[in-house]
Amino acid sequence: MMQVNGPADRSADSLTPRQVAVIIPTYNAARYWDALSAGILAQSFIPGRVTVIDSSSSDGTANLARRDGFTVVEISSKDFNHGGTRQMGADLADGADILLYLTQDAAPHGKDAFRNLLQVFDDAEIGAAYGRQLPREDANPIEAHARHFSYPAASGVRSWESRQVNGFKSIFFSNAFGAYRRSALMSVGGFSPDVIFGEDTLVVARMHRAGWKTAYVADAMVRHSHGYTIAEEFRRYFDVGVLHARENWLIDQFGSASGEGRRFVVSEMKHLITKHPHLVPSAMARTFAKYLGYKIGRREKVIASGLKYHLGLNRQYWSR
Repeated sequence: MMQVNGPADRSADSLTPRQVAVIIPTYNAARYWDALSAGILAQSFIPGRVTVIDSSSSDGTANLARRDGFTVVEISSKDFNHGGTRQMGADLADGADILLYLTQDAAPHGKDAFRNLLQVFDDAEIGAAYGRQLPREDANPIEAHARHFSYPAASGVRSWESRQVNGFKSIFFSNAFGAYRRSALMSVGGFSPDVIFGEDTLVVARMHRAGWKTAYVADAMVRHSHGYTIAEEFRRYFDVGVLHARENWLIDQFGSASGEGRRFVVSEMKHLITKHPHLVPSAMARTFAKYLGYKIGRREKVIASGLKYHLGLNRQYWSR
């Protein structure tokens, strides 16, 4: 059984543990498990259920989750989909009003991460909220800057009207640590069952169109960062390009992400030139890889599926 630290009263203001479910898709997550599980069990508010949806891991992930008292649902790795699997988690969490998603490599930071994220749902207009991602302690300077740029210290609320000021940034969201009001999620059709990735962006965009607001909660934190190689940066942005090509309405209604991309590059270059000048060539190569990957991804219709498998980061999407 889950061992609960702290007082018996685990209510986050108006929510009770029974009203909140945590959903974590996993695949070979053993190397991350101790930090993830310890972070969950140390929370001042522990949701009533934690469900791990494991894609046939070969490293004992499912057994680790069961050991710690979590519910485990096992699926074939070929059946995993960023949208479909998360929707499965929502369907399994019948009765929960708030669905809190984590990725396997996002470790809750501080005992009030969940509580702080959930408190924003006291506002009935909030349909979804995501927390701040701090770089892992071993993150390289390039990745650390990316986290600080994308996840600032100031919280905020966005809505349909925010696109006029923030453009595409207004629908930025992350399921690495994000929560949804079930009624809001279902009112916009839930997660897309067949999407390469970006299932969170699609839901938030639909929520904004439907009149819901979304929140960024800076004092709800996880440790989460990726040390992507230059080749992996290319593959990730190929997938972004595929998403934008297939869901072109995102660009039509919320604008291009190029403006935010330029701001990021300027910020990154200033940071590296000042503090880590030896990394400037690597950052420039990464920027080019992202740009090239994105442009090719936008033209994925003319590329053979077999080649897409090798170009993208989410390869299981092309091997179905």
